[in-house]
Amino acid sequence: MQTQKRVRISDKTKRLTLYAILTALLIVLGLVNIPMPVGLSITFNMIPVAIAAIAMGVQGGAIIGGVFGLISFLQCFGILGYSGMGAVLAGISPFLAFVQRFGSRLLVGVLTALIWKALSGRAHPYLGCAATGFCAALLNTALFMSTLVLLFGQTDYMQSQMAGRGFLTYIIASVGINAVVEMLVAAIVTGAVGVALRKARLI
Repeated sequence: MQTQKRVRISDKTKRLTLYAILTALLIVLGLVNIPMPVGLSITFNMIPVAIAAIAMGVQGGAIIGGVFGLISFLQCFGILGYSGMGAVLAGISPFLAFVQRFGSRLLVGVLTALIWKALSGRAHPYLGCAATGFCAALLNTALFMSTLVLLFGQTDYMQSQMAGRGFLTYIIASVGINAVVEMLVAAIVTGAVGVALRKARLI
């Protein structure tokens, strides 16, 4: 009984440590967005979310996805970074900005964990982790942009940004090569980290 209790405590400690590391990584990544001459900046914040989903399942994906979403929302007010678009959206409606930034990232964390669950044991460890990272970045772009247009599409600000373009045309013009780079980097890094976690028997 005592041995089992020590194992449970050890597992809990490992989980809490991983949460802390991934949260710290999210804060750092939130400060190092790569600006692009056209469209949104490149960000790699979905990598920690994908790692959490792989290592700790739906709960881990939801928690770290939620942390990512919270940091993204705080950046609307210049906390832990700054988002010009976020500041405008929060000025229009703080509640909708919270839903768009926090809700979409929380959902991505959950969906990413479900994708890993479907792939785990059915694919080579590296390929399964890489595919999970790729999907995390893809889902982040798709859900962030979809909720942006859905919640703010009729505002003067978004109408000026869309400039008469359709939904898909605007998304492609806004993310373009940025999203491709994010997905490829997320796939490569998540694959490597996932294999390392597997060797360390953390997944």
